[in-house]
Amino acid sequence: MQNTPVTSLVGEEYEVEVGPVAHGGHCIARTDAGRVLFVRHALPGERVVARVTEGEETSRFLRADAVTILDPSKDRVEAPCPFAGPGRCGGCDWQHAKPGAQRRLKGEVLAEQLQRLAGLTPEEAGWDGTVMPAEGDKLPAGEVPKWRTRVQYAVDAEGHAGLRKHRSHEVEVVDHCMIAAEGVSELGIEKRDWEGMAAVEAIAASGSHDRQVILTPRPGARLPLVELDKPVSVMRVEEKDGGVHRVHGRAFVRERADERTYRVGSGGFWQVHPKAAQTLMLAVMQGLTPRKGETALDLYCGVGLFAGALADRVGDQGAVLGIESGKRAVEDARHNLAGFPRVRIEQGKVEAVLPRTGITEVDLIVLDPPRAGAGKQTVHHLAGLGARRIAYVACDPAALARDLAYFAERGYKVRTLRAFDLFPMTHHVECVAILEPVKKDA
Repeated sequence: MQNTPVTSLVGEEYEVEVGPVAHGGHCIARTDAGRVLFVRHALPGERVVARVTEGEETSRFLRADAVTILDPSKDRVEAPCPFAGPGRCGGCDWQHAKPGAQRRLKGEVLAEQLQRLAGLTPEEAGWDGTVMPAEGDKLPAGEVPKWRTRVQYAVDAEGHAGLRKHRSHEVEVVDHCMIAAEGVSELGIEKRDWEGMAAVEAIAASGSHDRQVILTPRPGARLPLVELDKPVSVMRVEEKDGGVHRVHGRAFVRERADERTYRVGSGGFWQVHPKAAQTLMLAVMQGLTPRKGETALDLYCGVGLFAGALADRVGDQGAVLGIESGKRAVEDARHNLAGFPRVRIEQGKVEAVLPRTGITEVDLIVLDPPRAGAGKQTVHHLAGLGARRIAYVACDPAALARDLAYFAERGYKVRTLRAFDLFPMTHHVECVAILEPVKKDA
């Protein structure tokens, strides 16, 4: 029996009316035949010509780019970045939308995910429906926030630095990135030859003048002599173990939040937007209202941002346990919080370490899980610890909504939810949800 060849639809064009925004930086449209398109570079309400970039006759949906705008939205602007647009750099999803419209789109996605996956209206989630810009990000028309303090450059076969095209390994060579923080741009990564390198990550700490590059060589390649426009420490990713090792300079950068300095080693997590760590820390602390003498958990704790803030507020009679899977991050967290004798940091996956701790009750919980969320097993465990309040920090609306539904199954409701635009020009949004136990009727 012969297999029928599948017909690719890549390159096919359809004139469509663009529907609502969807999670992932695109909008939904349908062809006259009813086929679903996920269309990038479009805005709701527009009429566009969409060219298919991925999909076959048998696909449930097709991915496409809006290549001709027949009837533009009032929210459309010309993309400020010369490297944005169909088939170009995949780093920014909403260069073609006014900043206020970008935040509205993110709010619509969050509202849709909450309703669909958690059965919550904005009112039921204690959310006013807005996505707040970070301090200093409201700029005149045509200007773009320079917020990205960590930029991962890909390197093409000729040694030119650039950024990946959307859903592709192809490199869009750039001479600058508009959303890169000034500390990254001033290194001049794009101006030099990176022959033999597969990637160059540039880090510009916002809490100090520390600058760092992390080089990923191609197999068998030698490291170049790194001469950049500003002093910088250099690290390399080892081919054998994927570990990050120091070549010269500091093996970490210093960041600031809550009037405290945090050491962040190579590969360690720190928020990318310069205002993000302080913004999220304040939102979490305002939501939890920690009291002296309370006990708290900081899960997926990274280098200890929330654990430090909690320790400061629960005082010497309180206690904080942080759990983090990354070995280097745990070392940094222990260093950063060495001044708090009542803080303990454990290494390992939350779902494995938490049951081993023997903890049966706790007053406060902070969790800042990876993009996939915490998951049903971990959420149900946490709900059984009787915390008076839980702060959930989320970078993915779908994962947040799924986990909120799991919390609801175990008697926790959302008290407040706040959303922050800490990734301007992209589809990403950061949220802080504060949960508390449902009061049982007497």
